[in-house]
Amino acid sequence: MNQHTRPVVISCGEPAGIGPEVAARAWAALAGEVPMVWLGDPAHLPADTPFRVIKNTDQAALLAPDLLPVIARDFGSPRVAGTADPAHAQHVIDMIALGVSMVRDGAASAICTAPIHKKALKDGANFPYPGHTEYLAALAGVDDDVVMMLASDQLRVVPATIHIALDQVAVQLTPVSLRQVIEITHAGLRDRFGIAAPRLAIAGLNPHAGEGGTMGQQEIVWITPLIEQMKTEGFDLAGPLPADTMFHAAARTQYDAAIAMYHDQALIPIKTLDFDQGVNVTLGLPFIRTSPDHGTAFDIAGKGIANPTSMICAIRMAYEMAQSA
Repeated sequence: MNQHTRPVVISCGEPAGIGPEVAARAWAALAGEVPMVWLGDPAHLPADTPFRVIKNTDQAALLAPDLLPVIARDFGSPRVAGTADPAHAQHVIDMIALGVSMVRDGAASAICTAPIHKKALKDGANFPYPGHTEYLAALAGVDDDVVMMLASDQLRVVPATIHIALDQVAVQLTPVSLRQVIEITHAGLRDRFGIAAPRLAIAGLNPHAGEGGTMGQQEIVWITPLIEQMKTEGFDLAGPLPADTMFHAAARTQYDAAIAMYHDQALIPIKTLDFDQGVNVTLGLPFIRTSPDHGTAFDIAGKGIANPTSMICAIRMAYEMAQSA
């Protein structure tokens, strides 16, 4: 298979959540446009999903277009929508690892991961990672050298710190860590999105980017010097900029991605601009990984009302990234 025919593999995620539902609906929307293979227990798919079990991704291209190709694993018990089964936890983890190995072996072009439930994995399999990203980094052997990008047609944004308390942001954010985020984002835009000379906008940490030191010193002490130094190294950077003026329509035309300093500074604008179409992209991995920008949604699982738009966008983006690689 060449790069254009290798499928995107979709790991099943938490069976009790909306992952199987949105994956099936995404396949129905993208069939004929994006080759894909679902990894999991086919008994967990919606009952009306037409599928065919295959042994390897080569067989996917031989199926009729109205059949979802599935590489099947027996999870041992049915899916109960809204209630995680601890017995499923290790299988969920194994499907992620299988998908990664298939991409790295050349059997697939990219992996799109359906949402997992961290507590269910910890309770059922002593999962030691905070989430998908850290596990994928461990599988790839790149440790912490990855960043989370949220992307849509309207905005790409990267939080320099993620799931930490607000009072820890100024402690954990350092010149070394911010430089690493900028470098990984720059390389990801170049290598994964085909942007030859990425333009990055860097948010300030404090209100009004510190306003000359009256609202904080980090911008003066080290953020501005770091940006100026990296500009001399050839990086196209702007900032530090007041975060409250970075995300309106005219401002967004001036950069290819924004670097925010903490979780909400990054996620509020993209979820406001494009709540249903945001995609989680992990940059810094030696393979392509995307995910829908939502969770397991136990409260609506099994009701047939889950919106598949983010999953559709995530699968399509993974495939498009593979074509430009």
